[in-house]
Amino acid sequence: MERGDVSLNGIKIMFGSVKVLENLDLDVAKSEFLVLLGPSGCGKSTLLNAVAGLIDVKDGQIWIGGRNVTWEEPKDRGIAMVFQSYALYPRMTVRGNMSFGLKVSGTPAAEIARRVEEAAQMLRISDLLDRRPSELSGGQRQRVAIGRALVRKVGVFLFDEPLSNLDAQLRAELRVEIKRLHQQLGATMIYVTHDQIEALTLADRIAVMHGGVIQQLDTPAKIYREPKNRFVASFVGSPAMNFIDGRIEAGATFDGGGLRVPLAGYAFAGNPASGPATLGIRPEHVVTGSDAREGAFDATVELVEPMGADSLVWCRSPGGAAFSMRLPGDTAVRSGDRQRASFPAASLSLFDSTNGKRL
Repeated sequence: MERGDVSLNGIKIMFGSVKVLENLDLDVAKSEFLVLLGPSGCGKSTLLNAVAGLIDVKDGQIWIGGRNVTWEEPKDRGIAMVFQSYALYPRMTVRGNMSFGLKVSGTPAAEIARRVEEAAQMLRISDLLDRRPSELSGGQRQRVAIGRALVRKVGVFLFDEPLSNLDAQLRAELRVEIKRLHQQLGATMIYVTHDQIEALTLADRIAVMHGGVIQQLDTPAKIYREPKNRFVASFVGSPAMNFIDGRIEAGATFDGGGLRVPLAGYAFAGNPASGPATLGIRPEHVVTGSDAREGAFDATVELVEPMGADSLVWCRSPGGAAFSMRLPGDTAVRSGDRQRASFPAASLSLFDSTNGKRL
């Protein structure tokens, strides 16, 4: 299989007088799994469709596999695409749907049969080849749609929210299948989703988008632990990161109005700052009980959400700030209890109150 890489240089896309993307640059390495993550309307699907050739760019260049394909037809770009809707032909069998594109391109019948069987075995749908789409479940239909892309033997695969129509269990199962396929094929994959769990579990790198701009492009671990701004911090993570407004005093202490957090051990992006700031900490990073030491305080429990293996506990700090923390599911805690807690500096994120950038 030919492997390809994708480069987007100065991409500008407009719908009438509305600018959707402007001066966007992005490089995807060979065999990389890149996820475009963001809320609805951020431009991620528009960008993917531009790579596929389904949307024309106003300015800029698109390179795939070392070729400038900016104005080439989709069929000539060396890509295969899986859509959110299965887009299967209802009167064709699974075999017919998977082989249709190859027949149109004039691929020999023996080669078509071999490719279809090979893809069906990878996706574990060999026993479904003679069924029609109406006889399949949603998960099986999406496997067929992925199989239709696989048989093309291209170097770049594009996925546009392929799992969003499935229930939670099927999404989890197919996430594993897509991850396994990437490891087996070694192809370049660009995957669009608004689901952060999909992004964190699938990606080699994530491009977090908002308002047509890539806010951060990094590994899942880096984005999760060191978000570059408050938007990234709030969008990535479930449950969401806690935010407390206050101010930094002499770069050494965060004062949240009755809540004082020592900052010794926090890695400032530049020189330690002073002034208004927002403290961010993820619920699982809150230290509780006897382990709470530096800057420890007594929080009041307001609400407990049992989640099986753990519980999400909503509290109030002495200064009245609301925050949540994760506790083991068997922890005996209820509304009105007092819980000892602390925010370790090494697990914090501090953001400028004005522009939201990480400090």
